[in-house]
Amino acid sequence: MIEKNLLPLRSEVPLHETWNLENIFPDVQSWETARETVLNQIPSLITYKGQLSQGPKTLATFLEQYETSLRLASKVMVYGMLASSVDTHDQNAQAMAGQGQTAFVRLHAATSFLNPELTAIGFDQLREWVKKDQRLAHLDHFIDELERKKDHVRTEEVEEVLALSGEPLSLFFRAYNAITNADLVFKDAFDEKGATKEVGQSSIDSLITEPDRNVRKTSYENYAQGYIDFKNTLAALQIGGIQRDIFNARSRLFPSSLEASLSANHIPAAVFYALIDTFQSNLPIWQRYWRIRKKALGYDQLHVYDIKAPLSQKSPHIPFEQAIEWICEGMAPLGTEYVEILRKGALEDRWVDRALNKGKRQGAFSSGVYDTNPFIMMSYTDNVFSMSTLAHELGHSMHSYYTRRAQPFVYSHYSLFVAEVASNFNQAMVRDYMFDTQTDSKFQLALIEEAMSNFHRYFFIMPTLARWELEMHRRAEAGKPLTAEIMCNVCADYFAEGYGEDVVFDRDQIGITWAQFQHMYMNFYVYNYATGISAAHALVNGIQHGGQEEVDRYLKFISAGSSLYPLDALKMAGVDMTSPEPVDKAFEAMARYVDRLEELVETHQI
Repeated sequence: MIEKNLLPLRSEVPLHETWNLENIFPDVQSWETARETVLNQIPSLITYKGQLSQGPKTLATFLEQYETSLRLASKVMVYGMLASSVDTHDQNAQAMAGQGQTAFVRLHAATSFLNPELTAIGFDQLREWVKKDQRLAHLDHFIDELERKKDHVRTEEVEEVLALSGEPLSLFFRAYNAITNADLVFKDAFDEKGATKEVGQSSIDSLITEPDRNVRKTSYENYAQGYIDFKNTLAALQIGGIQRDIFNARSRLFPSSLEASLSANHIPAAVFYALIDTFQSNLPIWQRYWRIRKKALGYDQLHVYDIKAPLSQKSPHIPFEQAIEWICEGMAPLGTEYVEILRKGALEDRWVDRALNKGKRQGAFSSGVYDTNPFIMMSYTDNVFSMSTLAHELGHSMHSYYTRRAQPFVYSHYSLFVAEVASNFNQAMVRDYMFDTQTDSKFQLALIEEAMSNFHRYFFIMPTLARWELEMHRRAEAGKPLTAEIMCNVCADYFAEGYGEDVVFDRDQIGITWAQFQHMYMNFYVYNYATGISAAHALVNGIQHGGQEEVDRYLKFISAGSSLYPLDALKMAGVDMTSPEPVDKAFEAMARYVDRLEELVETHQI
């Protein structure tokens, strides 16, 4: 009998492969005490309703108390979210995640009078008050931002309703996560000898890079089929998420969900549309890559499950500790302090939950709040792809670390538009370092594969999903019907355009791709991956061909948080994202990887 390869239970994974949530709260009872404290602080905050116009002293005192509550509420919420993400079968953790969000929403609703009252006071008056109380001295940009958004701030009653709606409207996303990470069961993959491997959210990424083509085929098909089996339910949830976006946009008097999303970060719509246009004009680079990959693999047909097939017989084995050392060496141009913070966080302070276990949610992320260290969730599998993902998430984490250290709480969140810059910057820096130091042709090939896999996700899948997201929102906003069939057909059409005649795929399987990304519940988030990777490569080029000035500007960028508008922060670092040049340059960088691969193929080094 052939033994089945099973994922371990969460309780069976080694402690050192998990993150240290005790850094947030030492135990569940401490979390519960903190949650009750947040709820008990709400009545005293409500007493300030209608009183903020009394003067700068009253306003400053309220903001101090509000910040104290909000920081504690953030810790309460993130603790439950993190605990539930690594074991979606843990009902207690799921309950804590829900309770934490409830406490946060109640606090937000109770203080929803803040922005309407500030707007009523008047912006000139607020700027005078900033000069009269030192506790308000840092709020200049906050007031500028509030004035920019004044046409979308509603009355106190409407703001309270919008705040209260946050919890029920978040249920679409929570239900999606529950279904896809806890309830969805995938059939096993099996290799050419019949040995089976368990397909799960924490194992799918490694399975589709397996040398055994049958493992790749069956894992990809069974993973897709799991979503197809629930496509009507998933479509209903996704439509709910789209209608949530429309509700929020219209409630705040925006003409569309896209404009509401872009306005939050002060991004012109032209930036979004230019990205889509540039992506479509560069599809021939992708189609050239498919053809070279097919030749490298020696296949008559390149199927979609072959896109991450290893081109060499032996992929480099990279244990977690080795990956950290190489990442640190790759990031060395940023200075000793940056590297030591990263190394200590990853190896000593247990920022990273890297275990593979049953019930762990899909993908990878970096999280944490103002009063915690960063936390990274991923499933590390000892290969170059996992090392790259780790570098990516550490980029997010270091961005958060530097921002929270440098900025007051009000500016401690950076925008979605810049969120994917530091992450892709780390990947590109580490990749270039590895290309320079690992000169063996097989290792070089693995690096090319990783680079193209990264571009495939961020410069092919994500822009394609951004097109799909735009079309779905437009249809819903126009009152046109949305069904699982329509959603899948549009998705399949867009991917077919990108794959051209060079990739073989099943329309049902590729059409369900939209359902495999939780990002589709984040109201036009995915386009930020493509703009982020573009800005990141421009910054890498500047640092590699510059000096300390470029390094200092980058460190200022990751320390800026929301104290600057995103486009201004990037300009400070040396990148103008209102120009199409960074995106074009990123495609040129990708094309050079394709050139390298073609050279290896043509010289028979594969």
